[in-house]
Amino acid sequence: MLKIIAVCGLGVGSSLILKMTCESAMQRLGVKCDIEHWDMGTVRSRKFDILVTTEEFAKNFTDLTNVVYIKNMVDVNDAKERLEVYLKSQGLL
Repeated sequence: MLKIIAVCGLGVGSSLILKMTCESAMQRLGVKCDIEHWDMGTVRSRKFDILVTTEEFAKNFTDLTNVVYIKNMVDVNDAKERLEVYLKSQGLL
């Protein structure tokens, strides 16, 4: 099962919304996963398969290759499309 994290600055509001959006997107894709929401400081100390965040935080994750950037955190279709592209590129879908 894939481990996905939704990340924002403090790990409270935006990341929770992003988590719920990603859960809906992954359900539509038919992919089982475990999604949590964290703050940026927690990311470096945890293991995960995919990090999902907004484009605003891109500069914080330039060293990671397993990041999916969502343009609109409440747009399930945007999240689905971007996650689908990443999953296909990794042979996971």
